[in-house]
Amino acid sequence: MIWNVYLSGEIHTDWRQQIMQGAERLELPVEFTSAVTDHAASDAAGDMLRTGDDDDATEKPFWRDHKSSKVNGIRTRTLIEQCDLAVVRFGDQYKQWNAAFDAGVCSALGTPYITLHDPAIIHPLKEVDGAAMAWAQTTDQVLEILRYVTAP
Repeated sequence: MIWNVYLSGEIHTDWRQQIMQGAERLELPVEFTSAVTDHAASDAAGDMLRTGDDDDATEKPFWRDHKSSKVNGIRTRTLIEQCDLAVVRFGDQYKQWNAAFDAGVCSALGTPYITLHDPAIIHPLKEVDGAAMAWAQTTDQVLEILRYVTAP
């Protein structure tokens, strides 16, 4: 079996690359999917819905974000529904509300997920961690879990 692992969460560090390269090095039977990680492209995803008839309301941040979240949601929801396991990363610099939402979707669908974050944010993530199958502090720990669960 090839496991489909969805990588969710912060986009400002190289944690995804660490996991993907580690999985390749360990020859794990996994393939990875993810949300769009280009921040500017993600924020502008709804801009393709603009028409010449749009008034200035489409330029307001709420409506731009609303449209972009819907377009991004097509990809995110589909990939989460198709994954066997998700890794949800919460970084220290920004609050990843989208990652918390992804964890909630996984929980609602019964999709197992691993949270990946520093101990400093245990308290605000207590419900998210409570529904997770594991909490990892490092990408190496995530790789060890992947190695274990994908072993023949």
